[in-house]
Amino acid sequence: MNDFIEGNFFEDVTPNPEYLIKSISEQGYSFEAALADLIDNSISADASKIEILIDTNIAPYTLFIADNGTGMNEEALKKCMRFPSQSPDDERLNSDLGRFGLGMKTASFSQTRKFTTLSRVRGTETYSARTWDLELLKSNQWNLLVNSPESIKNKMAQYQEISTSRFNGFENFDANTVIVWEGLYKFEQYLKEKNRENALLKEIDIIADHLSLVFHRFMEKNKIEIRINNQLLEPFNPFPTKEKDFRSLEFRKRNFGNDSIKIEGFVLPSRSIKESKEGISIWATKKRSLMDMEGIYIYRANRLILFGGWNGLIRKAPRLQLARLQVEIGNNADHLLHLNVAKSQVIIPHELKSAFKNYIDDLKLEAEREFFNKGIQQFKETKERNNIHLFERKTSSKGPVLEVNRDFELVRSLLLDLDKNQTAKFNMLLAMVNTRINKIRSTQTNQNFLDDESLSKEELIMNIKDLKSRGVNSATISQYVIPELGYTLESLPQDVLGLLKGNK
Repeated sequence: MNDFIEGNFFEDVTPNPEYLIKSISEQGYSFEAALADLIDNSISADASKIEILIDTNIAPYTLFIADNGTGMNEEALKKCMRFPSQSPDDERLNSDLGRFGLGMKTASFSQTRKFTTLSRVRGTETYSARTWDLELLKSNQWNLLVNSPESIKNKMAQYQEISTSRFNGFENFDANTVIVWEGLYKFEQYLKEKNRENALLKEIDIIADHLSLVFHRFMEKNKIEIRINNQLLEPFNPFPTKEKDFRSLEFRKRNFGNDSIKIEGFVLPSRSIKESKEGISIWATKKRSLMDMEGIYIYRANRLILFGGWNGLIRKAPRLQLARLQVEIGNNADHLLHLNVAKSQVIIPHELKSAFKNYIDDLKLEAEREFFNKGIQQFKETKERNNIHLFERKTSSKGPVLEVNRDFELVRSLLLDLDKNQTAKFNMLLAMVNTRINKIRSTQTNQNFLDDESLSKEELIMNIKDLKSRGVNSATISQYVIPELGYTLESLPQDVLGLLKGNK
C-alpha cells in the first residue's frame, strides 16, 4: 500500500510467449525423453495400450501418440493445455508420474513447433481438441487454438489411416487421447530427404531401446503395451534377478522427507562381459554396452527416471561395469532430489551423499572382485590350475613350448583394461616374448630381490596392494606370485614382508 502512496506503480512484464516457450522447451529433452514424458501421462490416465506412429510420406513429418486411457472432456483438456496445468506442490497419488504440470507441453515443444491434443472421455464418441502453434504466439498473445469439428475429423482420419496401415496393431483398440506433432523441426535441418529419413530411422531404434528400459516394470506386469510403427516393444530389465549368479548386496532404506528412499546394489556375473560382446541381450540393451549401463538406476513409482553413470559420486571405469545400484524413491520425496521437468536429472542432497558414497564403496569393491573373479578364483585353487603360473606349457608340431599364460591374473587384468589399439600392441609383444623365450629356454634360478633392477620396491608394493584389494590373500602371493617373479622370500625388504604378513 505504501508503494502506491509514494507514487510507485506496476508495469506489465508478461513474457513474450514465443521466446518463453522456446526457452522452457530446451530442458534436457531428447526425442526419446520427450516421448517418455507423454507416455507418463498415458499411464497416469490408466492406459493399457499406447502407440507411437510417424508418418514420413509427406513433409513435414507428423508424429502421433495415442492411448486408450480415461481421456478428457473439453474442460479438462483446456486445463491440461495450460502452462502449467498444476502446482508441483500439489499432493498426488502414488501412481502419478507427473509433477510440474508442464511435461506434455514442454516435451512436445522440444520436438515440434505445432502440436494438437485430441481427447474424449472413455466410452463417449465426441472428441474435443486444442492446438498450440508457435506461429500464432508471435503476436505476443497467449492464443490457444480451439479446433473446429472439421479439423478434428481430418486429424483423426489421418491418424486412423496410418494406424491401420502398420503391422502389429492392437486388437480392439479405441484411442481416447491422440497427440499430434506436426513437423519434427530437429530433423528439418537435414537438407536432403534421404539423410532426414535415415536420421529418423536411427532415432526410432534409439527410442525403442529407451522406452523398453524406462517402462520395463509396467510392461513386465502387463499394465501397458507400447507399439512404435510396426514394432511391439519388449521390456528390458537391467536387474535380471532370475539369473542365479546375478547377486545383490543387502539393501538399505531410509526415511526422507514424507517418504523413503531404498538403495540396493547388484553385481553382474563376470560371464556377462563376454556374453554381451557376443550379442546376448540379457545384460545390456541393443544400443548400449555394459559400461553405458554401469551406475545408478533411480525408480519413481516404478518408472525408471535416471540410469547409467554415477551422478557425479564416482567416475565410470571398465572394472566397475558389472555394478548397478537400484534406488527407489516415492513421489513425495522427488522434490527433495530436485527432479527436473524432463525427468532426466536428479541432484542427491548433501545429507544423503555420504550414505550413497559409503554404499557405493561396498558395491565398487564387490564389482571389482567379480570383474577379476575368474582369475582370482583360479589363483586360489591348486597349483595345477592354468593361471597359477605366468607361463604354460603347450604341445606343438615341434614339441613342447612355453607361452605367456593369458589367464594369469596380472595379464588378464591388463588385457581387460586395454583399448583396441593397446590390445593389438600387447598381443604383438606377447608373441615376441613367446618366440624369444622358446629360443632361449635357459634355466631361471631364484635371485635376491636387491640384485634385480627390473622391478622397484615401490612397484612391487603397489602390485601386492592391488592384488590384496581384489581378494588375493598373502599366502597365495607368497607361494605363487613372488616365486614367479624369480625372488626368494628371504631376499625381500622388511616392509614388503610386513605387507605380506598383513601388518600394513
